[in-house]
Amino acid sequence: MDSVENFGKLFNSPLEAGIRAVVVLEKLRPEAADLAEMVLLDHVVVHTADIGGPPSLHPDLSDRKGELLVRRRLVERSLDLMRRCHLVDQEITDEGVLYRASDEAAGYIELLETRYSEKLKECADWVVDRLKAGGKTQFKNFVRAQIGDWTEAFGTTGGTSVQG
Repeated sequence: MDSVENFGKLFNSPLEAGIRAVVVLEKLRPEAADLAEMVLLDHVVVHTADIGGPPSLHPDLSDRKGELLVRRRLVERSLDLMRRCHLVDQEITDEGVLYRASDEAAGYIELLETRYSEKLKECADWVVDRLKAGGKTQFKNFVRAQIGDWTEAFGTTGGTSVQG
């Protein structure tokens, strides 16, 4: 199998999405995020240019909103993979299931040195800086204004219950 075929199997695989999740959660530390937030964060870290950020990690597609419909399952599988690798912790709280970077995540991220990984870290820094500047609710409203309402893609009726 050549390297092009191998890349095709990694592109948007649970492994790639899991690495993105670990990087985003580590940048978000000490905060946690629920699954719906992780789906949104995965989408915007891949498509930062859509919301006024640095050049996107992945190429532009004509209907990126449709990606949100398949991204939920991918992110869910990726978080499970990263939990098994001890890079993501899962918490069951009164608000639901939350994910946060494990204590091992920072050391792992330091080892990521490919061009894609460096760009991912830059995009994640930009996204999390915006999120922390105004809080989760304001960030979600900003993204909604940029890319439209995504709540149906997450199986929710009005967004998540996370406070800003």
